[in-house]
Amino acid sequence: MTTGATPPLAQKRSRARTFLPLAVAAWLVLEIWLLTVVAGAAGGLTVFALLVGGIVLGAAVVKRAGRRAFRNLSSTFQQAQAAAQAGTVPSAPERTGTEDRNGFLMLGGLLLMIPGLVSDVFGLLLLIPPVRSLLGRYADRAAERRMAAAPPGSLQDAFQQARIHRPDGKVVQGEVIREDAAQGPRRADEPRPPLTP
Repeated sequence: MTTGATPPLAQKRSRARTFLPLAVAAWLVLEIWLLTVVAGAAGGLTVFALLVGGIVLGAAVVKRAGRRAFRNLSSTFQQAQAAAQAGTVPSAPERTGTEDRNGFLMLGGLLLMIPGLVSDVFGLLLLIPPVRSLLGRYADRAAERRMAAAPPGSLQDAFQQARIHRPDGKVVQGEVIREDAAQGPRRADEPRPPLTP
């Protein structure tokens, strides 16, 4: 006869965690196979030149995208600082870099830097501005759909409560006190509000 708490149920593994390792393995096999086919047809020196060219081009693209992102960030800080010194409310930041989708440009550079021909093709596709804007619009719509389909209170509760996961697996619940909530001294006999999961 055993006593004690029932063991926790195992969480169901998501599709992404199941298929992502298989997709990465298939991608690696495809990359190696394509490299051997191209090396057999054009020669090993040609494949080496393609890989080095992809790395150099990818590094240049990532450097350019990083500089653009830093320039946008520093201009936003300068505008906020100027507004604070003038005593005005800072205007909404201009979304420079939104139409050219700087994040997708950086992703394209990173894909070019990864050795392989398939990743180079996808990286080169991301260097084309219409492809970046099309993917950006799709990503915006997908994010909006996910936010609309989220259960009510899922994001709001994240601001109300905090959970600290300790290395031993225990969860320590805590409470976040909002500044805009009604504050006041709590009587000693008054119960604390319950924490909801």
